[in-house]
Amino acid sequence: MDDSSLADRQRVVRVPADRPDLAEAAEGEVDGGGADGSDAGGRSTHGGDADLTVARVGPVGLDGLDPLVTATRGGETAVYANAGPDLVSEIVTDLAEGTVGVVGEPLAVAGHALGPATFPPAPGTPLDVGNRHLLGGAGWHRPADPEDHAAAGGFVDAGLEAVVTAADGLRGRGWGDWCHDVDLAPTLDRAREAFGEAAVVVNAHGTAADPGARSGADEGSRRPGTDEGSRRSGTDAFLLESVPFAVLEGADLLATAVDADRVVVYVSEADETAVERARAAAENYPDPVTPFEVVTGPAVHRATEPTMALEAIEGNHRLEARLRRPGELPTLNGTPALVHTARTVAHLADRVQAADGDGPGHPGTRLVTVTRDVEAPATVELSETATLDAALDAVSLAGEFKAAAVGGQFGGLTDALDVDADPDALGEAGLGTEGVVEIIGEGRCLVEFVGRRAQRAADTNCGRCVPCREGTTQLTELLRDIYDGDYDEDGIAELLRVMNGSSVCAFGVEAARPTRTAMTTFGGEFEAHAEGRCPAGACFEAPEVTQ
Repeated sequence: MDDSSLADRQRVVRVPADRPDLAEAAEGEVDGGGADGSDAGGRSTHGGDADLTVARVGPVGLDGLDPLVTATRGGETAVYANAGPDLVSEIVTDLAEGTVGVVGEPLAVAGHALGPATFPPAPGTPLDVGNRHLLGGAGWHRPADPEDHAAAGGFVDAGLEAVVTAADGLRGRGWGDWCHDVDLAPTLDRAREAFGEAAVVVNAHGTAADPGARSGADEGSRRPGTDEGSRRSGTDAFLLESVPFAVLEGADLLATAVDADRVVVYVSEADETAVERARAAAENYPDPVTPFEVVTGPAVHRATEPTMALEAIEGNHRLEARLRRPGELPTLNGTPALVHTARTVAHLADRVQAADGDGPGHPGTRLVTVTRDVEAPATVELSETATLDAALDAVSLAGEFKAAAVGGQFGGLTDALDVDADPDALGEAGLGTEGVVEIIGEGRCLVEFVGRRAQRAADTNCGRCVPCREGTTQLTELLRDIYDGDYDEDGIAELLRVMNGSSVCAFGVEAARPTRTAMTTFGGEFEAHAEGRCPAGACFEAPEVTQ
């Protein structure tokens, strides 16, 4: 591991850590080939001139630009999208000869102060969408090297008072957070007052809903059934892949506040890169309050729910939601536990850093992933006062916009995205706050879309409570009946009301959302299907014409 940050180097080529071919192309152009080839990056000398560093960095969050390569010299950085090995070789040669951005067609050439510790602004590009405050190190830092995080203001020496102050007013991000959309401060106070030991759990298990699905109708049955698209890591896992120290620092600060004797980072077993980088960063973390444990859980949606996450960490094979008792903390092996998502603890660390520095303070931001009927998914960071449609500037739609599902696996459907990213505004609009916006194109049938979501809920719920277990099954059947001409609008609405009001955990509550919001905003499509017509032209075969 290097003993200095990339901000200390005058000439740096950054390549994605998951593209060894690009790193090899860059290192092959450096005389002596001195780069070490690790995720931490290396240092090589070209022609006896100042050191030239080839650094392997995390993802930037904009899939349409991948592989993204940057070349920095002095006060300029050239940004290259969709770079291949040949172009990388030219970029390194260009840099070694004392120029930057001359070869190829850079997406942007950004001017900045010497040695930027976070991604410099690149106006007019997807990198300029939002403010990239929390994401400043994404695509810029080496994931396993603490020096890069430290150069950006990380590893603040903060005591109890600073952590408590930063937590005040910070609302939990994601349905995997025990404080989903509510203030962290009360639970932090309860954990501090709890007798005996305490634990901190970072729930980074959450996944986006079918983010790899593309425009057009899904393969298979046109009636409600399964809806398995190719999978992309969720936002929490993305943070561990790209800026794990931002997450680990937040967890360490919480451990400081409650004097925790155990800190667990919980990740889906399917997110192998996130697991690997979290473990590498945990090993390199300077003087943690207690060593970090990285634990994996099954790659199913319900395993994100906070109490089922605890079940998985404890090693229970059958995951069932636990009853939530008002005012009580959940427990991990009998120990009171703070359970927060990677997004939440990263924001906590960012707040502490902002309070420690001379800056204007921490702006309220939300990470938003735009996916489904787009050319490539993108994760951006928006101000809470920005509307969700601002995130569309980071993607190219694959067809005409028809609707969007906002809120993850069981997001609410809407025909417009002119709603603030703030959770209160989203809640008032009947939408989810998970931070995922799925674009639904004109060629996709909304009745089929919500039917598949209902089937998924029926197939993947834990089975503990009747409203969720039986409700999702009945909902699937009622949606199937529409294709046979029976649209029981009042019956579906009553079933959704029961699921929403009496399910044990958030799974059953959220599983009702897609159908409820679709019926409210797109009721005409349900009525058309009962009449044997699909407005999208996707569900019914054309009748045969007799000769």
